[in-house]
Amino acid sequence: QSQLVESGGGLVQPGGSLRLSCAASGFTLSLYAVGWFRQAPGKEPEGVSCISVSGGGLNYADSVKDRFSVSRDNAKNTVYLQLNNLKPEDTAVYYCAAQSLVKYTSVRAMCTSVPRDEYDFWGQGTQVTVSS
Repeated sequence: QSQLVESGGGLVQPGGSLRLSCAASGFTLSLYAVGWFRQAPGKEPEGVSCISVSGGGLNYADSVKDRFSVSRDNAKNTVYLQLNNLKPEDTAVYYCAAQSLVKYTSVRAMCTSVPRDEYDFWGQGTQVTVSS
């Protein structure tokens, strides 16, 4: 079956780092733009970082742009999100989602809204908790 699976979350102290993975099975992730989203309890979901099909288009939320980095490894059918200098306000469930070129407009559009039905696949999420 076609599936996205996030991994790499966990508990980390403020200032620490994590690397999240978004691994696809049953389809070729390199044919899709990929977005990372997060949702904290009681808050609306927000876009964190998105990457184009080619990997040449990148977008970051203002709150993370100097701390997070998105990349993709087509040989591993995986997209990564490197989280550095983590802050308590980064605590959330992090999701990845894949969008085909039929729906894709821009990485900025992907990251500034979260219309769930515009994405072909969603992962189950991985918890990131930043606390001392």
